[in-house]
Amino acid sequence: MTTYACVTGRFQPVHDQHLELIGMALARAGRAVVGVTNPDTDARRAEATSRHRHTSKANPFNYFERLTLLRAALWAKGWEERVMIVPFDLTRPACWPEYVPLDALQVVRVFSEWEREKARQLREAGYRVWEVAGDPASKVHATDIRDAMARGGDWTTLVPAATIPLLREMLAVRSEVTAS
Repeated sequence: MTTYACVTGRFQPVHDQHLELIGMALARAGRAVVGVTNPDTDARRAEATSRHRHTSKANPFNYFERLTLLRAALWAKGWEERVMIVPFDLTRPACWPEYVPLDALQVVRVFSEWEREKARQLREAGYRVWEVAGDPASKVHATDIRDAMARGGDWTTLVPAATIPLLREMLAVRSEVTAS
């Protein structure tokens, strides 16, 4: 058994398929590392295989907010003691081992060319990668969640229950700032 398995993503916001993948990582290793990509605005770069992932609209939650949401979701699952959350700037592969040990198993669910490219980059950096086949027809798109939030639709069925009050608070603060 591997000591650590790692799952990377933007978590904009965290949703149930993210937690499912973290659960797979925990089943493969004693502990998991969640690497939050695009941890800050300087870490965003255009990517040919995922044209939106660097835009402000696709990254409304800052690192602290995503950390808060992930911690709540992990706590609700009883995983908080087994999971570490770290920033993981995909634009700086030379720094990756400073956040996630090179002997960690990278767990990547592949829905599209973007995930295949991410798996390739992780392998190139020296990580072992477990590619989990994903069905594009069943993929939860965080874009749909963000769109529902923006238009006042029901997004609560698309995110972990433990994150709902936090997300409502974050959205209310944004509304207050916008209104003033």
